[in-house]
Amino acid sequence: MSPVPRLKSYEGPALFSYGFRPFFLFGSLYAGLAVLVWLPVFTGELALASAFAPRDWHIHEMLYGTLSAIITGFLLTAIPNWTGRLPLQGTPLIVLVAAWLLGRIAVTFSAMIGWLPAAVTDVGFLLLVAAAAAREIVAGGNWSNLKVVSLVVLLATGNICFHLEVHFAGAADYSIRLGLAVVVMLMTLIGGRIVPSFTRNWLSRENPGRLPVPFNRFDAIVIAASAATLVPWIVMPQSPATGAALMMAGILQGMRLARWAGDRTARERLVMILHLGYAFIPLGFLLLAAASFDLVPVAAGVHAWGGGAAGTMTLAVMTRASLGHTGHVLTASRGTQAIYAAVLLAAMIRITAALAPAYVIPLSVTAAILWASAFLGFGVAYGPMLSKGIIQHDRKGTGILVLPNPEERD
Repeated sequence: MSPVPRLKSYEGPALFSYGFRPFFLFGSLYAGLAVLVWLPVFTGELALASAFAPRDWHIHEMLYGTLSAIITGFLLTAIPNWTGRLPLQGTPLIVLVAAWLLGRIAVTFSAMIGWLPAAVTDVGFLLLVAAAAAREIVAGGNWSNLKVVSLVVLLATGNICFHLEVHFAGAADYSIRLGLAVVVMLMTLIGGRIVPSFTRNWLSRENPGRLPVPFNRFDAIVIAASAATLVPWIVMPQSPATGAALMMAGILQGMRLARWAGDRTARERLVMILHLGYAFIPLGFLLLAAASFDLVPVAAGVHAWGGGAAGTMTLAVMTRASLGHTGHVLTASRGTQAIYAAVLLAAMIRITAALAPAYVIPLSVTAAILWASAFLGFGVAYGPMLSKGIIQHDRKGTGILVLPNPEERD
């Protein structure tokens, strides 16, 4: 993400000086804690006061709790760079954080407060995010990025459908696939911008030679094919025609990734992890294609996208953005590399658990512990950076935000 061209005076906690700070911190902590709560629920040792079935609560809170928070943190940081407008901070940012927190409480205790009040409280967050993002993009005349807002609206729609489906049908099904499909498209769109861009920047400076292929018609074809494939997958996931389309989309996504010169980034894990995270997108398509023909369980593909692509890409983006926008050197420390290793292992073990049902409990527990270690590890390692940051003061004592690292470009 490129530097914000201008910043305003800010008086208050550094945590609420920029959108990425609270949402990356709280989102990562919640990702780890929610999975640790899920473990005793999964093994039958704990019952939640939620109107959702245990599986639905787990999936909902990963999609609409953790990922929604981290996506919001990214958007609130990227949009000022896209539009040249001032970042959201202070009271408006606190309102958004409070709306997100209330949603988590409402969903978890929805059996006590009622499904409808819980649903209204929960879905309000993403609607507020979409409204805030649309306002900034329209005011900045940055019309091309409204497609990202449309995906946030779709994610909010998926959340509404999730609550309705659970209440009226007893369990979520279509809405889970809708939410996951939107997340995959967000990663396809945003990943298609940042992965080759950051790779190009690093290679140009540190490892001259072959560079990522610039965005062209092939990328547009991959994006369109992926979107066109996800629609029938939401409605008819077991259809042979859907399986064939999923296979083609997976091959195209793999070809797209291969064009970004990821094989030349091993010297800088901060760049390489973006490629490894994106690699789970084509893998998810291919596994779900196999699932359409009853060759593998559906859970394998779902966890490739949810645990692999979403988990790894969010940590990759959070670590890089946190470093770049607080003035730190853009390189992966040993602690950061340990976080990457934990989330990658968690994803691979969880996919293996789906493929080896006889060992599903020990493998799932292992994957959950590694996942929690990765996200809580981010909170511990980056929490001081996010909550304190680098704040300069003028002669009047007014807090002035420091410009992001000039190497950050999107």
